[in-house]
Amino acid sequence: MENQQKLVADCGCRANTDRYISFVGIDCAGNARRVMAFIERNMAASGEAQAFWMYFMAKRTPRSGPAPDDLFLVHSYINQIREFFEACGDAEALELLLQVEEECC
Repeated sequence: MENQQKLVADCGCRANTDRYISFVGIDCAGNARRVMAFIERNMAASGEAQAFWMYFMAKRTPRSGPAPDDLFLVHSYINQIREFFEACGDAEALELLLQVEEECC
């Protein structure tokens, strides 16, 4: 394995990651939690109940069966989440969503 791509730079800073080589150095679960926090923030900022997003958030704590992790939910509804962030004009959330999509989904 002499030709392995180095994933952590000597300086300790984050090197380019490639999920097809390894998920080492990629915080998929943490970034998915951050995406969910952006969804919650934008839901609160909208000031109105939106049926789809209430349904979506309820999936995090189902009445029966195991709860899906946030990364699974983000992956499963990535297009709806993207449209929501675009409609909210949340560039920071869109940037994180793109990162999660490229690195983890």
